[in-house]
Amino acid sequence: MKHKTAILKEIRSYLFLTIGLGIGTLGWTGFLIPAKIVGGGLTGIATILYFITGWDIGLTSLIINVFLILLAIRVLGASFGVKTIYCVLVLAGFLSFLRPLFEEPIVSELMMNAIIGGILGGLGGGIVFVNGGSTGGVDIIAMIINKYKNISLGRLLLAMDVLIISSSYFLFQSIETMVYGYMTMAILAYTVDMVISGNKQTVQFFIISNKHEKIRKSVIFDANRGLTVMHATGGYSGEDVKVLMVIGRKSESQVIFRIVKEIDPEAFITMGNVMGVYGKGFDKIKI
Repeated sequence: MKHKTAILKEIRSYLFLTIGLGIGTLGWTGFLIPAKIVGGGLTGIATILYFITGWDIGLTSLIINVFLILLAIRVLGASFGVKTIYCVLVLAGFLSFLRPLFEEPIVSELMMNAIIGGILGGLGGGIVFVNGGSTGGVDIIAMIINKYKNISLGRLLLAMDVLIISSSYFLFQSIETMVYGYMTMAILAYTVDMVISGNKQTVQFFIISNKHEKIRKSVIFDANRGLTVMHATGGYSGEDVKVLMVIGRKSESQVIFRIVKEIDPEAFITMGNVMGVYGKGFDKIKI
């Protein structure tokens, strides 16, 4: 049974990887590339080469990715998982298939193409990252440079994206197009962060109720979520009270609210976002 569940989970993961890659590719091929907006990353490099030489974007990205992965294995000794290889191949296929379908951008206004393209690219990228995928690209270059120079990966990636987008000025001789490229980069990065943090966002509940024992059992056995019972004293009444502290994913908040409402509609409950939760059932501590 566990083996079957693991297989279904893996199939679901690859399904979402494919959907994420498809959404991201649509943002590039339907909005950014036909509008001549150059974004960052490897796809940005492939886009520039496409406008200069006419080379197929998907094939170009695949060749560069294969070269970078082989270089990384030699320099870093890095091992790339099946999902990375899968994402690299599927992305190249989607780019080659979808690019010829959109000779003109889906919308006519340049700003709308930058905004929609950035959102779709970020949404697709976020889905890929959440499901353990990676499209390689400039991330590999940043890791290689980071090995020899004491520069953070974040700064390296930002610098390379700025360099890629800035080079579009020499191609199109247009400051406006270059600025829209920066706008796309910012929107894409923000959207990726929202997708990733939305999936992992954790909330903390404090529940005070006379029926705390029923709520405690229901949270543990119905919501399948652990909690901590804290002893407290009412500030006004001076009476001893029990406070239930529950930590859970934001997606689970409605289940907690429903349990409390069904057992004690008069219960006092607070919910707040938590910056980081580490331990069993949550994130691993990374130093």
